[in-house]
Amino acid sequence: MDRIKVLAVLSCCLFFTVQCRQQSDPGPETSSAKKDNGIRLMILGTAQDAGIPQMGCTKSCCSGKWQDPSEHQKVVSLGIIDDKDQKTYLFEATPDIGEQLQVLQQEAGASGTLPHGIFLTHAHIGHYSGLMYLGKEAVNSKAVKVYTMPRMQAFLSENGPWDQLVENQNIELTAISPGKEIILSKQLSVQPLLVPHRDEYSETVGFMIKGPARSALFIPDIDKWSRWEKDISELVKKVDLAFLDATFYDGSELPSRSMDEIPHPFVVESTALFRELETAHRKKIHFIHFNHTNPLLSAGSKASREIKTANFNISREGMQFEL
Repeated sequence: MDRIKVLAVLSCCLFFTVQCRQQSDPGPETSSAKKDNGIRLMILGTAQDAGIPQMGCTKSCCSGKWQDPSEHQKVVSLGIIDDKDQKTYLFEATPDIGEQLQVLQQEAGASGTLPHGIFLTHAHIGHYSGLMYLGKEAVNSKAVKVYTMPRMQAFLSENGPWDQLVENQNIELTAISPGKEIILSKQLSVQPLLVPHRDEYSETVGFMIKGPARSALFIPDIDKWSRWEKDISELVKKVDLAFLDATFYDGSELPSRSMDEIPHPFVVESTALFRELETAHRKKIHFIHFNHTNPLLSAGSKASREIKTANFNISREGMQFEL
């Protein structure tokens, strides 16, 4: 009889253990990829150029976050880990590059090393200013490859302090062209796509990243989908993952500024456009590059719940995906 009771207790414990594991399953919002001989994509930051909380912001979206580092959000960046060739690549050189590289290299098992290449989308502060930490005042790197479009390359070469990085060979500028594929290995390639944006100092590109099994589209900044010669919906159909500009949820977030001066596709505009896609294609979309005012930053917000219900995804720092 005692043996039967013991078995019953063990069965009960096993049942509740399984139930707890099922209930704590993080689901797609914390997608992960296993270490193997393939390619992994890692989200290193999701915020707009100024990060979160944003300097000078006294609104509720920032005021309570200054004292709690766990509430801070790093500027938008992706990392690529090539486990087979033991290489890493960084997309965007943000003001948070130090922490982001530390996370990327720890995950890759290569702590203390620099990436084998950095891909830049354009010359707005959050997307390239982290290059300064490669200079002699900081790590004093040796010929880190920085992949740039022609105007971006000229901007870095002809203006201080960036020209010092070139002269001191801290970085090695590598030219890229729209539509021309960059082969990084037998299982990894990157293709730049020219997009319309506020191009004061450089062009703006997004990137198509192709691994051995899956592909990803990365467009953190664009003016409006309707201003692009390409059909974003058709591109989404052709890839497996799409990390797309979601700077503002709608046009009401910055009442003191003209939204015409800082155009982006509002999330409400994007979701209206993408609702025409089949569910399987909508699930590929991961919104990213959030302004500090964007309600999607809060997983518990009404906006976040509606986005998830509509079968879209919201990028969160630390998420990983197999490519």
